[in-house]
Amino acid sequence: MATRARRTERRRQVLSREQIIDTAIELLDAGGEGGLTVRALTERLATGSGAIYYHVGTREELLDTATETVVAAALATEPSRTPATPEDEIRVVALGLFDAVAVHPWLATRLAVQLTRNPWGPVTVGIFEKIGRQVRALGVPHAIWFVAASTLVHYILGAVSQTGMGGDPPDAETDREKFFEATSTAWQELDPASYPFMHAISGQMREHDDREQFLAGIALILGGIANLP
Repeated sequence: MATRARRTERRRQVLSREQIIDTAIELLDAGGEGGLTVRALTERLATGSGAIYYHVGTREELLDTATETVVAAALATEPSRTPATPEDEIRVVALGLFDAVAVHPWLATRLAVQLTRNPWGPVTVGIFEKIGRQVRALGVPHAIWFVAASTLVHYILGAVSQTGMGGDPPDAETDREKFFEATSTAWQELDPASYPFMHAISGQMREHDDREQFLAGIALILGGIANLP
């Protein structure tokens, strides 16, 4: 009887939709999209594929749900300063997504998929709504709300996609430093007569901080928005 009770309890646990999604995110974090298979999921949860399909649908639907879950958490981040300005709110949204992709590199590819293939879905709509409300609060003329919001959204998602490096598991920090070092060295070795700009910024490339560069880009766009006629 005790054994049967334990099995019943275990079955109830593995049939939890939240547990399935959380486990899927763990597999994605560990191995990228290739690491999320129905077989890997059923083995990790000690359940059958029927339970997976019943609770979350197909693998593609599970990927969408995992993306929605991570993005929703990122968008729920609140500004540390009160009262927050529209610029503060935009930076919080941007950094929330930036940090989410840093933790979940596979998210970068999924964000691009949502933006291009499912612009009416909760991920795209949620991001645009968060940014758009702040664009409106900045006093941007109604006629260019879409242009201003789109510029910010596309910059944010384009920049964070580089953080994800195509959705593969994150490399060690030392590997990233080696990449910057190798790239900077290659730029320094370019003919300064033919590539004066690239040669001049080679040192900046080596020393730059991705997060600071990301915020600088947001500041440039917000500065442009502030000067709109």
